Amino acid sequence: MHPPAVAGEDRLARGRAQLARITGSSGEHLMETLAEVAPDFARYIFEFGYGDIYSRPGLDLRTRMLATVAGLVALGHAQRELEVHIGSALNVGASREEVVEVIMQMALYAGFPAALDALLVARRVFAARGLTDSPAAP
Repeated sequence: MHPPAVAGEDRLARGRAQLARITGSSGEHLMETLAEVAPDFARYIFEFGYGDIYSRPGLDLRTRMLATVAGLVALGHAQRELEVHIGSALNVGASREEVVEVIMQMALYAGFPAALDALLVARRVFAARGLTDSPAAP
């Protein structure tokens, strides 16, 4: 079982490690860029988002990432984050088909425009990874 959340460097180190596991190097680069503008906000994302929430027991990372993709689709205005998290879902074992099905499911709850936008983001991610014969969307 995951130890209770602790303050300081343990949460930060756990968050950095979890972010690297999920996103590879893209997450760290984004966090470094964000730290130039708002270092406290970047640290909150590392500590709380990845050190506490993404590190909790109860769901595997694949399930967490598919849930994250669904949530971002439902927001309907987070394409940059959606692109990162679709890639992250693939990184932790979700299939292209699972990502597409999650997005299609969200059409019922977030509406067809949100699902359509998300499918176009997914298309770009899949194309960049060679998971489709279609060219990346502009």
